[in-house]
Amino acid sequence: MQEEIISSVLAGRDTLALLPTGGGKSICFQIPALHKPGICLVISPLIALMKDQVQNLKKRGIKATAIYAGMSYKETDTELDNCVFGNYKFLYVSPERLKTQLFIERFKRMNCNLIAVDESHCISQWGYDFRPPYLDIADIRVYHPHTPILALTATATSLVIDDIQEKLLFPKKNVLRKSFYRPNIVYTVQHTEDKFSELEKNIRNTEQSVIVYVRNRKRTRAIAEWLMKKNITAHFYHAGLDHATRNERQEAWLNNQFRVMVATNAFGMGIDKPDVRLVVHMDLPDCIEAYFQEAGRAGRDEKQATAILLYQQHDIDEQKRFLEEQFPPIEEIKHCYNALCDYLSLAVGSGENSTFSVDLGDFSYHFKIPVNTLFHALRFLEKQGWLSFTDREEAFSKIHIHKPDVFYTSLPSDFDRELMQMLVRSYEGLFDQFVWIQESTLARKMQTSTERIVNHLRMLHRLDVLRYAHKKTGFRITLLSPRLPQKDLIISKKMYDERKKSATRNMESVIHYVSQTDKCRNLVLLHYFDENRNDNCRRCDVCLQTLSRESDTFARIVQQLQKQPDDLIYLPVLEQLIPDIKFDQYKYLRWLSDHHIIHINPMNMVIIDRIKLNTLH
Repeated sequence: MQEEIISSVLAGRDTLALLPTGGGKSICFQIPALHKPGICLVISPLIALMKDQVQNLKKRGIKATAIYAGMSYKETDTELDNCVFGNYKFLYVSPERLKTQLFIERFKRMNCNLIAVDESHCISQWGYDFRPPYLDIADIRVYHPHTPILALTATATSLVIDDIQEKLLFPKKNVLRKSFYRPNIVYTVQHTEDKFSELEKNIRNTEQSVIVYVRNRKRTRAIAEWLMKKNITAHFYHAGLDHATRNERQEAWLNNQFRVMVATNAFGMGIDKPDVRLVVHMDLPDCIEAYFQEAGRAGRDEKQATAILLYQQHDIDEQKRFLEEQFPPIEEIKHCYNALCDYLSLAVGSGENSTFSVDLGDFSYHFKIPVNTLFHALRFLEKQGWLSFTDREEAFSKIHIHKPDVFYTSLPSDFDRELMQMLVRSYEGLFDQFVWIQESTLARKMQTSTERIVNHLRMLHRLDVLRYAHKKTGFRITLLSPRLPQKDLIISKKMYDERKKSATRNMESVIHYVSQTDKCRNLVLLHYFDENRNDNCRRCDVCLQTLSRESDTFARIVQQLQKQPDDLIYLPVLEQLIPDIKFDQYKYLRWLSDHHIIHINPMNMVIIDRIKLNTLH
């Protein structure tokens, strides 16, 4: 679809392009931008992804830059000036950057030939990674009203497709999509009570690179270390690691310095590694869109690859619990708003456009509101336009005790020893990774001031006893309208119900995908994205089970192969073991070979892929 997409953009048409993971989305905006005079503005959600693409463009002699958090005002000012006067071809920014006055003033003066919106599913409130700042992208169109927009994503349902075009103010619907069908990927679900054993077996039956996805940061490290003890080279990756560590591990994995990356969903977007042969999900994903994109990181070289989802009944129960946590009752959301305004000592009618730094730990303690409930309530208030707020990364300080051996030795004072003991009692995982902490909570428990806790933690950091990253700004909340009485605060029940219904539908789609055993896995995924195909893949666990049930001859062949003590058998020996079915025998042996369950070499040796064979019951 690349040629059709590029032609549409060059004709000046707003275009929504759907290309599956590995489908070559970047080329679709790079070619038109290079062909036309001026600069292309690329809106992207991840700093690492922006840096990677800028670096690749520079290697090819193409002038490109990125503006991202952490750059000084002077650096940002200089780079934006370069984009106005320096013949640059690409400027990468996050959607949050579009609202700043510095950017707007420079953007007005740029010769912008194209606006590319990467990961555009983030625009839609029905997408799986909804980010409110994406809703404001269309605001910048007024400065370049004749510049086309190219929105790109790997996964989107019909509802999301319509929502993206509406939010970006497409004058006319224009969707170009490539089939989501990935014939080289075998999708498999394994119901098991021993995920670790299944994980090990699957990895050992895979020769090249592997990604293992989990939901919990702590489990990334635990699983990676467990694999290392099994003599499988592995490392872990999650958003809690600092940027330098993440980049170092990503590069090491890309260069095959270790084979298995165990990661949260923070890993993978924009990763261009063609030889990933296996993607394993140890936990249920939030939705089919996320699963399809993550599984699609396997086999980008279009060679045979496998995506396996391991699950048990407990996972389904947990998924339902997570859903309930995400949707506090509307009255609870209103209570959080009222409590917040009381905490900030705001009178009714005051506070409009004011920004406050809030100690969430102290606020949570005084009003007895769990932090998770508070976050979800604030998220709804933000979507309704009552306030905006920073994320967790800036709201909490972080600590990592990286030298456990100095835990009780060489500490300056008794207070420091008590503080270390309190940290370990209060927070899990401190010895494994950075963990969010609340200094005010520690101060209450130790009956001292927050300032004293902060000072001692900074001193222990300087002494290299621990690593302490003090919160950048505190949790910053901006009220976008004057404080209202609680009874006058409007939370749209329709929007609330629609979002909960959408989240429930996402959850039920995942549960249906893993629990159904009647329909080809590939077809279930394709039908979810409104793509109508009826040809079974004949390789997923459901198809193989069906084939096994349908053919007694096939079952006899499989049983004989499974009985073999070794992973290879001489073909004439196998023929003797299953006599009187010569024609069917060769038909099914060819089928097993075509689907990489066995391989017959020129010496007539049948080589068995034991893990794939064992899916045939």
